[in-house]
Amino acid sequence: MVLSYRGTAYHGWQVQQNALSVCTVFQDGVERVLGRRYEVKGCSRTDAGVHALGFVLSLRCPEENPPAIPCQALQKALNNCLPRDIAVLDCADAPAGFHPRYDCTAKRYLYRIWNSPVKNPFLEDLAYQYRYQIREDLANAAARQFLGRRDFTSLCAAGGKVEDKVRTLYSCSVRREGDLVTLSVTGDGFLYNMVRILTGTILEACAGHIAPEDIPKLLEAKDRSQAGPTLPPQGLYLDRVFYPGHKIL
Repeated sequence: MVLSYRGTAYHGWQVQQNALSVCTVFQDGVERVLGRRYEVKGCSRTDAGVHALGFVLSLRCPEENPPAIPCQALQKALNNCLPRDIAVLDCADAPAGFHPRYDCTAKRYLYRIWNSPVKNPFLEDLAYQYRYQIREDLANAAARQFLGRRDFTSLCAAGGKVEDKVRTLYSCSVRREGDLVTLSVTGDGFLYNMVRILTGTILEACAGHIAPEDIPKLLEAKDRSQAGPTLPPQGLYLDRVFYPGHKIL
């Protein structure tokens, strides 16, 4: 299944004992439709307040062969009982053994910035407000410095548990539509808070605190203190997940 959700009310995707998560609410919906609670596997662990435009998950009903309910009917039934901030965009039979996380070849994230000194009530919790002017040419000059296969230790927040911090970024660019500035970044994987730190580093370059051409040295240092701030979660979106056979854009 492919989900779209507004993460404002949730403490991320992953089930937590003392906080409401997207997965918990989704499982509640599945239980109401199918009559029992099923294990769900997700493509990522989005953090609290982070949104998704194309979150992929798998749901296996081993005792139902063939399934008791067609995919389209299941999608419709779930959308009728899930809250308004979670939607099932697509539902299809998956190949045997499919895993939405381990079979993924790349992911694309967006970070949205409302670039104005005046707040936008309609983007509350959906974009980060940055009051100082963002030059698109300077932002893209900085964004290009992150491309390729690199050690991104400098862009990993404390608490990240993976030891191997080498990742490949296939694309990283910034575009402006009026006062809304959007960073789009696609890679074969991302570290803890990596996109939020990457975007914060680009804003540091726009502010003149970091020269774009100094970013490779910043990455080579493998030192989190040399990168920009970790921006708030409300501007971050998991946009798309790629699998074998998909053209990575």
